[in-house]
Amino acid sequence: MIHSLAESPLGPLTIVSHEGRLRAVYWPGHRGAPAPSALGERVEDALPAATRQLAEYFEGTRREFDLPLETVGTPFQRTVWKALEGIGYGRTATYGELASAIGRPGAARAVGAATGRNPISIVIPCHRLVGASGSLTGYAGGVECKRFLLRLEGAEAIGPGTPRG
Repeated sequence: MIHSLAESPLGPLTIVSHEGRLRAVYWPGHRGAPAPSALGERVEDALPAATRQLAEYFEGTRREFDLPLETVGTPFQRTVWKALEGIGYGRTATYGELASAIGRPGAARAVGAATGRNPISIVIPCHRLVGASGSLTGYAGGVECKRFLLRLEGAEAIGPGTPRG
């Protein structure tokens, strides 16, 4: 495993790669992120395609990521993370809607817990999940980062009536 830092409008992101696949994108102060010593050697650019695609995303020229991913989690977590990828750019969904989409209606809290453990921020778009009322809820990078990403994508109407994917 190796890692590097990539600039973003909200501070440096830590990109973690394992055997050429993206394993994590961590925010500064990311809740639940491992210590830097657990991320392998720090290199100049751990995964150039991820660095480039994230820069394009922040520039507003990329709406979808095309990167090899290595998701490390429980089967349920990986199911939730895969479903998150189905929420389109500029769209939002509630935790309950995602729970229903994976065939687990009533598991909104479990979906929230799995989402909170998503290590591949932005690329696996957990920022697109909102509370049942459309309100912003917790985010590993902080609610202000979540708000920034949703506005970047044009989903500014946070609250009832937020576009759903």
